[in-house]
Amino acid sequence: MKHHIAPRTLHLVLALGGMMAPFAISASYADTVVKLGFASPLSGPQSHYGKDNENATRMAIDELNAAPITIGKQKVKFELVSEDDQADPRVGTQVAQRLVDSGVKAVIGHFNSGVSIPASRIYADAGIPQLSVSTNPAYTTSGYKTAFRLVGSDSQVGGSLAQYAVKKLQAQRIAVIDDRTAYGQGIADEFIKSLQAQGKKPIKREYTNDKASDFTAILTSLKAQKPDLVFYGGADAQAAPLAKQMKRLGMDAKLMGGDMLSTPNFIKLAGADAAGHYSAVPGGELGSRAAGKAFETRYKARFKEDVVLLGPQFYDGVMIVADAMKRADSTDPAKFLPYIAKTRYQGATADFGFDAAGNLKNAPVTISAVEGNDWKVKSVVQ
Repeated sequence: MKHHIAPRTLHLVLALGGMMAPFAISASYADTVVKLGFASPLSGPQSHYGKDNENATRMAIDELNAAPITIGKQKVKFELVSEDDQADPRVGTQVAQRLVDSGVKAVIGHFNSGVSIPASRIYADAGIPQLSVSTNPAYTTSGYKTAFRLVGSDSQVGGSLAQYAVKKLQAQRIAVIDDRTAYGQGIADEFIKSLQAQGKKPIKREYTNDKASDFTAILTSLKAQKPDLVFYGGADAQAAPLAKQMKRLGMDAKLMGGDMLSTPNFIKLAGADAAGHYSAVPGGELGSRAAGKAFETRYKARFKEDVVLLGPQFYDGVMIVADAMKRADSTDPAKFLPYIAKTRYQGATADFGFDAAGNLKNAPVTISAVEGNDWKVKSVVQ
């Protein structure tokens, strides 16, 4: 039995077909949306680091979207999926799983070593690249092919600081304090290893935690040992009261620490007592690179504040991922991951290339001291 379509119905079908055709054509040319994950502490005492990281990450994504790249014959629109890991390893693993479940193609983060290390397994299991500024050597010793370090490790930073303390500052009696976090303990361990390699050992090692604010008991004990330098493995929120209490107790020792001490926040919190203390950042001087100087100018213009610490490396992390996708002509992590491993990318902060373990090759270390109301570069070690 034949079925006949009434003329009125036929006209409606043809009309709808004509209306739908342009939509079908435009859909085929729609942007490919690619989610990129971000994780750092966005609340709590370390939120100033995290917000800096998020600002720079967002700036990178906005710049990419302003001049879209084409992958698989389609323009790519990047979308930021941001998470607050609270600098807490337990929260960090929950954040990592949420990012994986949300369908991100790569993760820029985390900031803290103690968070990055357990989270790295989750990303590895999912086959998702993780580009982190975490400095504890353990981050890249688990054999995960998805883990990449955007800065030098604690062995480089701690080692450079120990050599500077002995050779440049002529320190003889060195005490060490750390906050027992993966970062603080890790950099303190590497500092001590380098001291021992130079034939020295600390006169004393003390421990605190990353929430402490009163160091009177520790410092009173150390004062009796007459140190000329105190190394602190921890963040600026603790290093600042430590510097103030050293001054109040009449200690003439220099305070020295890693990158988490090297912030405007340390100077703000310590005030006049910040003067003369030292820190090191796992990276080159931002202003020494044309791309770094340009990044700094754009960052200040957009956010009306100075770069805090490692935000520029988060920016570079986004660009490295986009560059790898473009070279692979794919947004599939399985396809562009090998291209990250073979990266040769000139960024704002470094000329990026990774070794077989995912460590940044030829990572510089910048050592600075507080003079006036600012950190002044004293040495750049390659």
